[in-house]
Amino acid sequence: MALWLAAAASDNLWPMPELGPIPAVVFDRATQTPGAGGDVSSLIAPPYDVLDEGPKRQLLAGDAHNIVAIDLPFTPPKVVGPEAVYAQAGATYRSWLASGVLVRRPRPAVYVYQQTFTHGGKTFHRRGLIANLRVQEFGPTPGGRGGLWPHEQTFAGGKEDRLKLMRACQAQLSPIFGLYRDPDHRVGRLLQGVIENQQRMCAGTTANDGVLHSLWEVSEPQMMAALTESIAGGDVYIADGHHRYHTALNYRNELAAKTALAPDHPANFCLFVLVAMEDPGMIVLPTHRVLGGMHGFSMAALVKASAGRLKIKPWSGGDLQALAQALPQAGPHAVGLVTAGGGEALAMAIATPVERDPLAARFAQRAPAWRLLDVAIVQHLIMEEICQKAFYPAGTPPMWKFPHELEQLSEYLLSDGFQLGLVLQPTPLKAVMDVSQAGELMPQKSTFFYPKLATGLVINPLE
Repeated sequence: MALWLAAAASDNLWPMPELGPIPAVVFDRATQTPGAGGDVSSLIAPPYDVLDEGPKRQLLAGDAHNIVAIDLPFTPPKVVGPEAVYAQAGATYRSWLASGVLVRRPRPAVYVYQQTFTHGGKTFHRRGLIANLRVQEFGPTPGGRGGLWPHEQTFAGGKEDRLKLMRACQAQLSPIFGLYRDPDHRVGRLLQGVIENQQRMCAGTTANDGVLHSLWEVSEPQMMAALTESIAGGDVYIADGHHRYHTALNYRNELAAKTALAPDHPANFCLFVLVAMEDPGMIVLPTHRVLGGMHGFSMAALVKASAGRLKIKPWSGGDLQALAQALPQAGPHAVGLVTAGGGEALAMAIATPVERDPLAARFAQRAPAWRLLDVAIVQHLIMEEICQKAFYPAGTPPMWKFPHELEQLSEYLLSDGFQLGLVLQPTPLKAVMDVSQAGELMPQKSTFFYPKLATGLVINPLE
């Protein structure tokens, strides 16, 4: 075993939920061009839940064997389709296996995964480990080891859609995005050692975001053990993929209700990409809000309706990007307020809560970590307590949109008739940990982990 790997492996901390190798299925093209790495750009796709029929058609027009042909059998995503679409997805998966489009790797393995991307004019490399994690209920791992923690709500339709697909294919087609702690960068050095000392297996670029996804296969037993046992932390936090993890849990429980499953049964494991919170490429972006359909709304009316609950100060320090950059220094839980000022102009202000814990009275039973989330304050104080009561007639549902980009927020206000934009700060990763371990779930659209993982690099068979 290489010295860099042996040194890191000897530095274990407490264990996390059980990790193991994957009896992987991959595209045959991923195994071609030894040394250089196969090009799988036309075969991989973004996660199914960020796609729709148009992007699906574009991917399939580029290559009929793109993974989206199986992974998104029905659109829109997270909606349950007819049984026939799942049966067809399963038949397609099996036909690709039979024809050699997809192949089973000769030995179980783990995979080092690197995403190369640009953000804010800088290039980043986010590195993770692709491995199988033993399926368990949320919370502490039995036996006192580190636990598995969610941070957002799931909905029945999304889970049923994924369960029907998993039954039809008997495979997990895309990984869950999990986070763990690596404060001393022990695991980061291990991953870097694999990248620097081994040949890349394959790589591909997702067209929607220009992210380069690279993969290194590790099947030597000692090296696999060093990687899986050196995760420097006790807990795994789900970043993206809550519906898919619930699906793996439901699938395992469904089989276990029919017959006793051996401990090593494939359904007892779930495909994960594990990334350290301390990784330099671990970026969380905010998801902003826009509101529309309000009656009698103006910035002056909002200031009046917010009296005693929000401090609102006009801001004229530049464009939306400058406003976003000013928020961290503007006071606790600062939020940018944006309205159309006439023509192409935007009027901007900054709001901060008057009270240190503005949701304490209404949500006394909720954990402080949840009450002090910016997104919770926006949802329950600004939206429900102020805007909904002041500007929406009783029984009128609010109009919401959740733009990721400031440019999109501006377009909603200037072109699409929305009245108020709310510019949020990113949710810190520590808040994700604190809220999860407090047993709480964040409001919708609390986190936007960028970039998204690719689907189609590694498939986990469950049959």
